[in-house]
Amino acid sequence: MTTGLRIAVVGLGFGAKFVPIYLDHPDVASVTICDKDETRLSAVGERFNIARRMTDVAEVIASPDIDAVHLISGIPDHAPQAIAVLNAGKHCASTVPMATSIADLHAIVEAQRRSGCNYMMMETAVYTRQFLQARALRDSGELGRIQFLRGAHYQDMERWPSYWAGLPPMWYATHAISPLLAIAGARATKVHCFGSGEMRTELQQQYGNPFPIETAIYQLDKPSLSAEVTRTLFHCARPYMESFVIYGENACYEWQMEDEPPALFRASPVMPGQVRQQTAERPVAPDRADLLPQQIGKYTRRFVYGDDNRHLSFEQGGGHHGSHPHLVHEFARSIVERRLPWIDAVTAANWTAAGICAHESAMKGGAEVVAPTFG
Repeated sequence: MTTGLRIAVVGLGFGAKFVPIYLDHPDVASVTICDKDETRLSAVGERFNIARRMTDVAEVIASPDIDAVHLISGIPDHAPQAIAVLNAGKHCASTVPMATSIADLHAIVEAQRRSGCNYMMMETAVYTRQFLQARALRDSGELGRIQFLRGAHYQDMERWPSYWAGLPPMWYATHAISPLLAIAGARATKVHCFGSGEMRTELQQQYGNPFPIETAIYQLDKPSLSAEVTRTLFHCARPYMESFVIYGENACYEWQMEDEPPALFRASPVMPGQVRQQTAERPVAPDRADLLPQQIGKYTRRFVYGDDNRHLSFEQGGGHHGSHPHLVHEFARSIVERRLPWIDAVTAANWTAAGICAHESAMKGGAEVVAPTFG
């Protein structure tokens, strides 16, 4: 009798970075790899000594001896592939975004409920060292009451596959939105969003999107709490950056530069007749390999991947700041422990819908759009 999870990894560009983590995870018995590019499939298989290789995701889905599938495919494939995986009675992990329409979000949530299998959106932004540091500050009470949140994600997509051309920025905004909603423990309920800048004509054809940049203000489902998010995809000279800012009553945490430590501002308690004293520091976010099994703790560090077989998303995103093994561990443990993962289908839908609704608002000149609920 086989013990341990039998995992398939689909999509071996960026997805190749997850293969060795699954191979070393103590809950994983075997790894199957899948990519329609046979050259890439062979290279990854040889590198990691994986014999079982497939070129068609349909073969993965139909295989009775695969328990769970991690999808790292193109954005247009996420929803149909996730639904097919869940309908086949397999657990599903998917890279972001969950989908690009509200209808598909509902369909994935329903497929997950009907199947009884796990769905997890593999959002790197809520497992970075910086996010884990900010969450610890929140949990310790050092931030005090959260008063406002801000997030941004700047990235140029000119050299990427064709489906990226002209993509509405807020359709791929979970890297900026999810840290805010996760720290706040909240859901975005409504949004006003404005597009900005000029998009060259050929980039407007695929999605009918005229905006290279979109900025949104969200009302959250916590009293008097809102958040601001900006997302760029084209025509902005700013190098890659993911950032989030948490403004608390007693302390504020700002991570705004990829290669620099965050800033932490503190203020003394409010005292009648006294000016609050303020301090500023640059605390280095600690590595959190201690949260992981020893076998995969090494994968929080960039150097374990070597200098070959790089992928642009990994390079631009600074290796996603140690997040990958945390994602793998949560997905695997949620299955073994027969519980929902932290970023389950409903949570993923809430985070993704916030961006979809923001683009709808931008296309309506900033009109209010109410976000749907998913359960």
